[in-house]
Amino acid sequence: QVHLVESGGGLVQPGGSLRLSCAVSGFTFSRYWMHWVRQAPGKGLEWVAGIDRSGENTYYEESGEGRFPISRDNAKNKVSLQMDSLNNEDTAVYYCAKGGVGRSIRTMWGTYEYDYLGQGTQVTVSS
Repeated sequence: QVHLVESGGGLVQPGGSLRLSCAVSGFTFSRYWMHWVRQAPGKGLEWVAGIDRSGENTYYEESGEGRFPISRDNAKNKVSLQMDSLNNEDTAVYYCAKGGVGRSIRTMWGTYEYDYLGQGTQVTVSS
């Protein structure tokens, strides 16, 4: 059974940083792309970043480019999102998503498919 468990969210002031982590189990982690998506209050899901199977190639939505480096550790079955220079518009529930067939999300790079989301972790940016 696939499990994705996010952690690391919280309340942070504008300009601050957080590091989100997603621990996964139930599938061969190294065989799948992984993504971070978010949902701000009253809005739909927004793709944030994606990383390929090896971790060599990363992709970002324009809003997160340069601020939210994504990384993965295939030995530890973990994907992370370092979030720097946070602003109020980054307030959202952040989810990690497993690449797969079932659901899709549009990005500036095209459409990515995913099949599982974690339960999410709340990030609130406020002074």
